[in-house]
Amino acid sequence: MTIPAQFDAKAAEKKWYDYWMENNYFHSEPDHRTPYTIVIPPPNVTGVLHMGHMLNNTIQDVLIRRARLKGFNACWVPGTDHASIATEAKVVAKLKEEGINKSDLTREEFLKHAWDWTDKYGGVILDQLKKLGASCDWERTKFTMDPDMSASVIRSFVDLYNKGMIYRGYRMVNWDPEAKTTLSDEEVIYEERQGKLYHLKYKIEGSEDFVIIATTRPETILGDTAICINPNDERYTHLKDKKAIVPIANRVIPIIFDEYVDMEFGTGCLKVTPAHDVNDKELGERHNLEIIDIFNEDATLNSFGLHYEGKDRFVVRDEIAKELETIGSLEKIENHLNKVGTSERTKAVIEPRLSDQWFLKMEDLVKPAIKAVLETEEVKLYPKRFENTYRHWMENIRDWNISRQLWWGQQIPAYYYGEGKEDFVVAETADAALELAKQRTGNAALTVADLKQDPDALDTWFSSWLWPMAVFGGVMNSDNEDFKYYYPTNDLVTGPDILFFWVARMIIAGYEYAGEKPFTNVYLTGLVRDSQRRKMSKSLGNSPDPLDLIEKFGADGVRVGLLLSASAGNDILFDEELCNQGKGFTTKIWNAFRLIKGWEVSDIEQPEYAKKAIEWYEAKLQKTLVEIEDHFEKYRISDALMAIYKLVWDDFCSWFLEMIKPGYQQPIDRATFNKAIEMLENNLKLLHPFMPFLTEEIWQHIAERTPEDALIVATWPEAKQVDEKLIADFDLAAEVISGIRTIRKDKNIPFKDAIEVKVINNDNSSDYFDVIVEKLGNVSSFEYVTEKVNGALTFRVKSNEYFIPVSGNVNIEEEIAKLEEELKYNRGFLKSVQAKLSNEKFVSGAPEKVVAIERQKEADALAKIATIEQSLESLK
Repeated sequence: MTIPAQFDAKAAEKKWYDYWMENNYFHSEPDHRTPYTIVIPPPNVTGVLHMGHMLNNTIQDVLIRRARLKGFNACWVPGTDHASIATEAKVVAKLKEEGINKSDLTREEFLKHAWDWTDKYGGVILDQLKKLGASCDWERTKFTMDPDMSASVIRSFVDLYNKGMIYRGYRMVNWDPEAKTTLSDEEVIYEERQGKLYHLKYKIEGSEDFVIIATTRPETILGDTAICINPNDERYTHLKDKKAIVPIANRVIPIIFDEYVDMEFGTGCLKVTPAHDVNDKELGERHNLEIIDIFNEDATLNSFGLHYEGKDRFVVRDEIAKELETIGSLEKIENHLNKVGTSERTKAVIEPRLSDQWFLKMEDLVKPAIKAVLETEEVKLYPKRFENTYRHWMENIRDWNISRQLWWGQQIPAYYYGEGKEDFVVAETADAALELAKQRTGNAALTVADLKQDPDALDTWFSSWLWPMAVFGGVMNSDNEDFKYYYPTNDLVTGPDILFFWVARMIIAGYEYAGEKPFTNVYLTGLVRDSQRRKMSKSLGNSPDPLDLIEKFGADGVRVGLLLSASAGNDILFDEELCNQGKGFTTKIWNAFRLIKGWEVSDIEQPEYAKKAIEWYEAKLQKTLVEIEDHFEKYRISDALMAIYKLVWDDFCSWFLEMIKPGYQQPIDRATFNKAIEMLENNLKLLHPFMPFLTEEIWQHIAERTPEDALIVATWPEAKQVDEKLIADFDLAAEVISGIRTIRKDKNIPFKDAIEVKVINNDNSSDYFDVIVEKLGNVSSFEYVTEKVNGALTFRVKSNEYFIPVSGNVNIEEEIAKLEEELKYNRGFLKSVQAKLSNEKFVSGAPEKVVAIERQKEADALAKIATIEQSLESLK
């Protein structure tokens, strides 16, 4: 087979992915082997691949491919999430462009548009993952709105309701006026924003007196139903039993007294707007205050907004401030920095809103999940530091608002049979609901047409918290073969930003429904940031298109570039140069393969240097294998790749191939060639999880392979005893070779000119690799002596002294002058360092690290001076 001069990434990617798919290597069925299972964090169904997905899915693919090579029955389940808020927003926007309002459609009509959208754009991201090399079991692809997945969600709701854990409550919720739905507390992002503090005058009824109240939201005065003062505040005791008048609205409201008010904050007077603030609502309940909701669902003002009706809240804020100033009710305006809650999805500013919603009681549900992570460690988080975040969230958890005012999603299975708030039943189907309603009412004449299903949909996270169970059918039938074999799964790879939204909730659901953990290890990746440390996003325009990167650098190059810098939990400062480095690595490996295959092979005797080179590289590979296993065990994927990178680039390409390379126009012996191929194949096995396309291409070029012999299903190298002494002996030999090469370079001694080397072996070093030193240093003789050699260039390795007798092509006078100049410089440098170290103020005041660096400089300078002095002594 002809080997191309360059690796064609594009051709290899298509060829081998098609080959893997044709031979069904990615598909898994339960069998006698130990399973290794990963479920994908399902991306939005209408999403496209971004850098975060690229990193996350590369790591998952590394883990799954390695498990396959290690003989596990590897199963990686892909899928997508219906993402109710994001997808519904896109469908609503599309309809608006077509001149259609959602409000003009029935639920069924709207859902048809949503399914059309999903069918058109859904799954694009999964196709993009194939270009990355993701070896998912595509036959098992799941969507959170698949019929069986939806059935699992509905069953879960009914079960929890019947256990008394789901209830309907009239509560203050987080309202997203853009998506027109509630959000859970965790979906609200708090941002510091520069705003204004408005000081308003409220007249006291029946007098010319007034109180001043500071607010950041003057528009909400139209919903005020009281003014509250601390009963211990002596400034306002005269206002007991008085009433105030709301400016503009001219509504008379009571002045109430409650210790909730902080006397030190602002003026000590608080306006109470029970419909628009959670704390005000509690005050309102304690004091039986009226509730006036001034907003429509899109945060425009309603009829209680008087002449501002129909206007947006932020427009009203400016206009009402002007009106207050005009009527003399605005004392002053100050700049004010405050935290503003925004929607994670739409970025809209959240409105607190009173609403009937469905809630899930969390206090008891979380207990097994807290124990599993923080006590028994049945579930381990990597890095461990995220346990503190997990603890904080779980120990301060509130009931989960699981209803959303959306149509796209699983519709809540509550059926109303009457007009009252409590006139409902909960069941998996309308028919089952009808039977319950008949029992509840005693009315046998009821029909399905008499029932009205709750219009709200369930929170998307209420669907995806069942993911590891539902993808294997475990919620509907926990006795099925797939669920019993694949669950619990092994590893979960995701971002720390959804540690609570998704990870914690899956752990909760796992213990509630399966009685055990959903996975054993959670690997939390960092966020991908640009070189300025900004989070990559479309809006900032700082996120490269992953497919463009693959086109430019090849999938393997991009995978390596990303992973080299992706230490667990730490953010990645992405630079395209990383991908270029990855591409350079693919070129290095390809060229090494071409070099080996380019040698002429002959049945000649194996040289001694080749035998020793092979022994050393086998030991080095085994040592690296131990390191890699340790890194993988601790989820240090980046470190595992770096260990392989160094093994291949430094040890294999730079040392091993140089050691065994035959002389110019000379053949290589068959035994060494066969071993070189074997070592290359072992390297390819270690590299395959990280660089699947390049490694399969080379593997298939090496020999004719049947589908059973493909690299993707090869066997991971077997760990053997590591000969540490052999590795240490070669490290010394490598330093000697580097010393010889440095002298050749500095003194312009051509490599073709053989040199003699004599050594005083003070270190009692092994001579095992002398034959390698002779080959790589072009040393004609390597002799052990007991006396210093005069008229020779010298260098040291540890305590050994090496001498290279000077031949006629070195000018001794010039060399002595050069060394004396170097000695003078180093003595001056040493003097300056020692002066610093003799300064007690510096040594006691400087950080330990700084002092340690200076001491190292001193030691290095002393060693350098000793070497130069020896060289001068030898030459004089």
